[in-house]
Amino acid sequence: MSELMSSLDVGNDFFIFPARVYYEDTDAGGVVFYANYLKFMERARTEWLRSLGFEQHRLAVEENLVFAVVKVTVNYRKPARLDDLLEVGARVVETGRSSLVFEQFVRRASDGTVFADGEIRAACLSASGFKPRSIPQSIRKALQQ
Repeated sequence: MSELMSSLDVGNDFFIFPARVYYEDTDAGGVVFYANYLKFMERARTEWLRSLGFEQHRLAVEENLVFAVVKVTVNYRKPARLDDLLEVGARVVETGRSSLVFEQFVRRASDGTVFADGEIRAACLSASGFKPRSIPQSIRKALQQ
């Protein structure tokens, strides 16, 4: 985990996706079930990609490309609860030939309380055979802007 994430100082270079905690996101104790933080993070990465002009379905069909999570490290810091309005942040911190590493967080929108943060590696794979492939130049170019 980078020094930035350890200090929980999130700057303007994060893509922010708003989300709300619904009843279905909580466990019997009334807090967000731990695996659902990963769902919030997945949605933020998907919307980040969409904001760059790339839709997951079109990439799979037109470019024979999918991204698959291959490694996750998550720190659970505090429990989010029903009706919390969230901000889910995502930013790319490493670009490899066929993978991207994201730093992400889930925090309360009103006061910035961080509920979870982590690092996620997503591999670029062929949609037809799920074998590693290079990240297309069009995506690399969008990442540089």
